[in-house]
Amino acid sequence: MSDRLKAEREAAAARRNLLTQDAIERTGITEEMIGELVTRFYGRVCEDALLGPVFAVVRDWDEHLSKLRDFWSSVVLTSGRYHGSPMRAHLPLNLAGGHFDRWLDLFEQTAREVCPPNAAALFIDKARRIADSFEMASATVAGRIASPRHVLRP
Repeated sequence: MSDRLKAEREAAAARRNLLTQDAIERTGITEEMIGELVTRFYGRVCEDALLGPVFAVVRDWDEHLSKLRDFWSSVVLTSGRYHGSPMRAHLPLNLAGGHFDRWLDLFEQTAREVCPPNAAALFIDKARRIADSFEMASATVAGRIASPRHVLRP
């Protein structure tokens, strides 16, 4: 690796660390909070009558939860830890509107229990945007058109 490329990567990592620290200071979100939210939420998902069967395809929950913690860390703290393609993984599941609604109901309930209000609000905003994105992509693959409907949810 060239010295210039190495310096650019180090500078990018330093900028990411500053962004992460800023997000932590503004919201109070920590990696521990993310871990608690992910663990508690997906515990509920597994027990849910509608969502449990969808997630029954997961073979290694420890690995999956680790990936989800990395995902949410990247989403809310800009940590850059997640390197995956969540859309590609979810499209074959044939998810419908009710799945996204239930996912958000459980997520929002859990976020409000685990997080202080400012942190819960950030998680919920991101989750709603993710749900809309996934729902619109699923509809497109099925040959339908869907509009975002969760972002403005009360």
